[in-house]
Amino acid sequence: MKRVVLSWSSGKDSAWTLHVLRRDPSVEVCGLLTTLNTQFDRVAMHGVRRTILEAQAAAAQLPLWIVPLPWPCPNAVYEQHMAEACRRAISEKIDAVAFGDLFLEDVRVYRVRQLAPTGLEPLFPLWQIPTDTLARDMIAAGLRARISCVDTKQLPANFAGREFDEVFLRDLPAGVDPCGERGEFHTCVYAGPMFQAPLIIEMGEIVTREGFRFADFLLPAAETATA
Repeated sequence: MKRVVLSWSSGKDSAWTLHVLRRDPSVEVCGLLTTLNTQFDRVAMHGVRRTILEAQAAAAQLPLWIVPLPWPCPNAVYEQHMAEACRRAISEKIDAVAFGDLFLEDVRVYRVRQLAPTGLEPLFPLWQIPTDTLARDMIAAGLRARISCVDTKQLPANFAGREFDEVFLRDLPAGVDPCGERGEFHTCVYAGPMFQAPLIIEMGEIVTREGFRFADFLLPAAETATA
């Protein structure tokens, strides 16, 4: 059986990748690998709080492999930290790293190149699935997510905080990818077939920083206290 660590963004694509991998009897998912901005204690780009990230891992019943990143983080520093994560994977007899990438060829080439010296196999279970079909399949299967970040150069700021659902998809402007693969938006997943039980999340503050609109999500106080 192939032992796999999944690159986990806290969003819908990585969550759906977990669901797909778990339906493959030849694969054992052994952990969720996430980069965390240490200055803000949040998932890089998605802006999701560490407390929610940890609750996601608990709901998925998988250990969380956190890769701490400074802010700002030069690419050389990022690669150094990821190389350390790869060494850990090898020491724990991991065979492959899976990614939720959909169609950006340059991203795939970069990941393949970075993993090549390690001997870890890169896996792309969702690669080139049409994103309009993929988005609707996620929703139909019970995946639930909220929009945690919007690139206001590509999508109106008022999409931040919205539910990722059929209404959201219908409202997207022409040219915006239904899965936000070009960085138009990012999500925070809180329910779906990859989780033992759904998370309860509450809307927090919505702010704009450096051209991005971030919606903050929180666990209820009682859940945070017991996390």
